[in-house]
Amino acid sequence: MNSQGSIFADLNLRQTYRDLPENFYQDIAPQPLKEAHLISFNPSVANWLGLDACRVNPSDLARYFGGDGILPDSQPLAMKYAGHQFGVYNPQLGDGRGMLLGELVNRDGQRIDLHLKGAGKTAYSRFGDGRAVLRSSIREYLVSEAMYALGIPTTRALSLVGSEEFVMRNGMEPCAAVLRVTECHIRFGHFEHLYYTRQHDALRELADYCIARYYPQFQNEEDPYLAFFIEIRNRSAKLVAQWQAYGFVHGVLNTDNMSILGETFDYGPFTFLDEYDPTFVSNKNDHEGRYAFENQPDIVLWNLSCLAQALLPLSEKDALVSALNEYRDIYFAAYYGLMRKRLGLLLEKEGDADLINQLILMAQAQKADLTRFLRDLCDIAVESPATIESCMQHFASRDAIEEWLTRYLARVALEAASQPIRKQQMRSVNPAYLLRNYMLEEAIREAHQGDYRPVNTLLGIIRKPFETQTGAERFGEAPPDWAASICLTCSS
Repeated sequence: MNSQGSIFADLNLRQTYRDLPENFYQDIAPQPLKEAHLISFNPSVANWLGLDACRVNPSDLARYFGGDGILPDSQPLAMKYAGHQFGVYNPQLGDGRGMLLGELVNRDGQRIDLHLKGAGKTAYSRFGDGRAVLRSSIREYLVSEAMYALGIPTTRALSLVGSEEFVMRNGMEPCAAVLRVTECHIRFGHFEHLYYTRQHDALRELADYCIARYYPQFQNEEDPYLAFFIEIRNRSAKLVAQWQAYGFVHGVLNTDNMSILGETFDYGPFTFLDEYDPTFVSNKNDHEGRYAFENQPDIVLWNLSCLAQALLPLSEKDALVSALNEYRDIYFAAYYGLMRKRLGLLLEKEGDADLINQLILMAQAQKADLTRFLRDLCDIAVESPATIESCMQHFASRDAIEEWLTRYLARVALEAASQPIRKQQMRSVNPAYLLRNYMLEEAIREAHQGDYRPVNTLLGIIRKPFETQTGAERFGEAPPDWAASICLTCSS
């Protein structure tokens, strides 16, 4: 079958990463999945790419993104990088189960990468088989869209393709592939690789490429590399503030999983907190709790320090250190700003941070579900005892929450917005639905039996997390008791 008549015939793909030295990557071709078939397709991403979603042929998706064909003008490659994994430097990293297919330019002039994850072995697979399993592919496909809908910077995915090929993970598991879409697949680890191998000319070449393509506004700066780093610092600090505000636990926050665009990248054993527990570790392979929820802001700073070190041949040490020292102020400003919005506090007043901190400590002590509480808080009104009771029922200690609510309502009274306007604003930032692990587990179980309907049902729900949806009521309720026993590892 040729590409003639396919909507993918006119993508006009390029591969500007090939402008860099050949040792930055490996030429590679996808390895076809056996009996590849389409599980899910994301029309929202298709529209972003400039594709007519109504003209996309499912067989084309299964063919091109199941590895049984190469897109017109595609020149696939696997990228070489390194990184700190659980705090230990590992030089033997790269695209071990994925490949960059090429770049297209959409209607808005954005240059967007197409990256196929689960496409087979590369030079960087080490002892792996280069495959992704259905379980982890469903998780990444759905969570990337869930994060996007919440307004959290993230990679996205166009399609999820299944197969009749099996590999050994937790027993024999079916393989799958995700077509990941974002403007950039360059990681902190790309710079670390060139720094530690003393390829300083190549390091400058990579930095110049990144600035020209992603941050052209810095090309004429006195120190463009410092400006480049500061922008990455700002984006990374604001990103982790969003994670903390919405209870997202990444799970494997290594430097090779950090994007220079400040996006959530390379999903593994992620979690959205059910009960608020700052010590929660989503990855059972993280025996020391390095990537616990409460540690994420400091880990991002640590990762930024690794990037700063890698940029030492290009920029002054004192300036980079000074930029790192400003990180915490940027993070806390972003975090408290987000939490004020979630509480409906549009004005910034003295005591707001203490009000937020008191809520967090109370939620921690009483193992409350902050997501469900804050959704009910949207409706609270002094003249409506029922709405106050709805908020109180999320906490075991009524005295503690009653005291906090009294203080909160007094603070809300200082806002200029009326209760209906405040409710509308709060509902726009407090989701009715989060992609919780039990939902994914249910969808994965059914998918292993050949029923992909739950995957597509969840996709529809999570694309509109702030809207109450008919038929989705149970997804806004408390997670079932068995959800606490879900075990996630690096293979997730």
